[in-house]
Amino acid sequence: MNTSQIRKIESTLGELYADSKLDYIRMMKSAAKSIFGSFEPSNFKDVYLSISEKQGMDLVKLIKTKNIKNVVEFGTSFGISTLFLAQGILETQGKIVTTELIESKAIRAIENFKKANVNHLIDTRIGDAMDTLKGYDQSIDLLLLDGWKDLYLGVFKLLEPNFHKNTIIYVDNADMPETKYFLSIVAQETRYKQESLYGGKVVTISMIRE
Repeated sequence: MNTSQIRKIESTLGELYADSKLDYIRMMKSAAKSIFGSFEPSNFKDVYLSISEKQGMDLVKLIKTKNIKNVVEFGTSFGISTLFLAQGILETQGKIVTTELIESKAIRAIENFKKANVNHLIDTRIGDAMDTLKGYDQSIDLLLLDGWKDLYLGVFKLLEPNFHKNTIIYVDNADMPETKYFLSIVAQETRYKQESLYGGKVVTISMIRE
């Protein structure tokens, strides 16, 4: 493991989390916009909406423990979760495909990846995930769903042919109504099992081994 590489990632994450502490103010402004207009992803173009540091470190541990190599992430935002994923695949020698709808966020994320010196490990795709991930034909070891909740089911179904018996689907914001609906649909599939984490904030989906 390259210690200096890890330090670059940790330093970049530290800066991002420091800035993300302003998210409450940004969220209130975004919520105000939504009251007077439609509730759109663009309303949150300046909001981090990031996973917690504990979630991030647990993802790093998961990747190392399961020797996860091929990761797909729906919802890059400013790249906090992606940097944790990168920290994990540095050890497993893996790769990440991440997709973000809002161009300004994706550009910022790429800058953060470069600052952390992990941009070469990450394929950042900009646009609607149903388009950017269409035709994806690589096996998926870990799918992280952390984008617009209404698209969880669509992205899941789009990428389902790429799942294998050890694939893990990590579902963030599992306590939100749209996500609960998605999970209820998946629960009807007898080949999948679900496990709740962090008091229900996260649910992991995996294959039931026969």
